[in-house]
Amino acid sequence: MKRPSNKLEVEQFNDEFARQHDINDYYERSGYLIRTIEQRRLNIIQEMMGAPRGDRILEVGCGGGHVLRLFRDATLTGVDVSGEMIAKAEKNLAGYDVALLKGDIADLGLKDASFDGIVCTEVLEHVLEPHVILEQIRRLAKPGGRVVITFPNDSLINGIKNVVRRTGLTRIGPFKRMEWGGDHYHFHIWSIAEMRRLLRRYFELRREAFAPNRLFPIRCCFMCTKR
Repeated sequence: MKRPSNKLEVEQFNDEFARQHDINDYYERSGYLIRTIEQRRLNIIQEMMGAPRGDRILEVGCGGGHVLRLFRDATLTGVDVSGEMIAKAEKNLAGYDVALLKGDIADLGLKDASFDGIVCTEVLEHVLEPHVILEQIRRLAKPGGRVVITFPNDSLINGIKNVVRRTGLTRIGPFKRMEWGGDHYHFHIWSIAEMRRLLRRYFELRREAFAPNRLFPIRCCFMCTKR
């Protein structure tokens, strides 16, 4: 599918991604190593965000709601441009205090400084203009509000995949579904240093952590605050 050039094509692109790469299947039935890494990422997000009872938490690019359901006691808002993803999130978040909104974050009329915490995880690499999303997150966060943003370390991930392909390991169980994450839908690749520089344009960096660990940083997680 060609790179999208307008909002309608972005929506169609993300719907196609959702159909080709079932997010529930990914979290529940991917290989042991993938599930271990992703569970570590979820644990880091939950720890960094906190979200005491009554906090208003927004997730930008909420997907199937797997992150938002970490925050049972908070008042939740999830935004995604994909109707396919919103439909999955509605099922996964049944019984939660949540509003799910379909569309571009800049077009939904959300009020400035209205959220105690904002999560944007594994999203910025999928959008045409990451700086627009980061500016919206800064606008929507309360002063001092917690912002948790995560990135895939695609340089490392792609290097590992190249080794696996060259050695023929794609025929072996754990590697047979190596493309499951849909990395070919990524528009941007950042080094860890570039991730830090990007975030510092908008926020104060407070903490960072890596999944599964610092020596093998597949997922890079940053807790920031609004300046």
